[in-house]
Amino acid sequence: MWGEVQSTPSVKRARHHSPRAGVVACHVPDLRRSGGVRAAFERRSSGVQVPSAPVRPRSRCARASIRALGLLDSAPVPPRIGLFGGTFDPPHVGHLVTAVNVRHALKLDVVVLMVANVPWQKERSRQITPAEDRFALVQAAVADVDGLIAGRTEIDRGGASYTADTLRTLGGEYPAAELFTIVGDDAAAGFTTWDRYEEVAERSSLVVVDRPGESVELPSEFNWHRVEVPHLEVSSTDLRARFSDGRPLDYLITEPVLDMIRSRALYESAL
Repeated sequence: MWGEVQSTPSVKRARHHSPRAGVVACHVPDLRRSGGVRAAFERRSSGVQVPSAPVRPRSRCARASIRALGLLDSAPVPPRIGLFGGTFDPPHVGHLVTAVNVRHALKLDVVVLMVANVPWQKERSRQITPAEDRFALVQAAVADVDGLIAGRTEIDRGGASYTADTLRTLGGEYPAAELFTIVGDDAAAGFTTWDRYEEVAERSSLVVVDRPGESVELPSEFNWHRVEVPHLEVSSTDLRARFSDGRPLDYLITEPVLDMIRSRALYESAL
């Protein structure tokens, strides 16, 4: 069924016992305008309001992140955070459909579309759009979508982007949270090629996005959640080419993202 989730028992994890990773700068969106994650989190907590009393996180960055996400250590229900990493060059409707369906199927409080700073698997294959531009595009894509936010932890950390490092940072900021790493079927099949993939499995529940009727064979040593989403053949490579040759982009990229791309003159020479 569309949006159906199948899961097996979670692997044992000790993700919350590592020291907190240091973060020099932290930039997070203001979700107060639409209610955002705080509203969803309060609904999932059976009407119990998240306390407004001041909290004392260990850094200014953590304080900003907690305020924006609406995830407080004193909340009555541990938050469920999905990590959906990618290059997002550019972000398109396929990314959004995946994120909203996984959030619904697994009852996540928030899905963070984490923008890679230097995607180590792609950096030598083509020229990557600057990370700050890609982050701005993801911000535009999720601005009006409840429960989705743009993440820049990997940009602020600098260097090559690795999911294990990002999970360590999130686990330090939200020690009570349950973390979920969301990947497509191709990435899931090659999971054991990831840098420190065992750490990723220890620190998070693994989620693979399946196409209807096309379940991918997954590494058998790990337990996975499977979430089936509509099959949309949208390619970032094709989208970049469309900007160069003038083919239509209607319904493939949202209007706010298109406006941002045009205002920054991106992808004009993508071919």
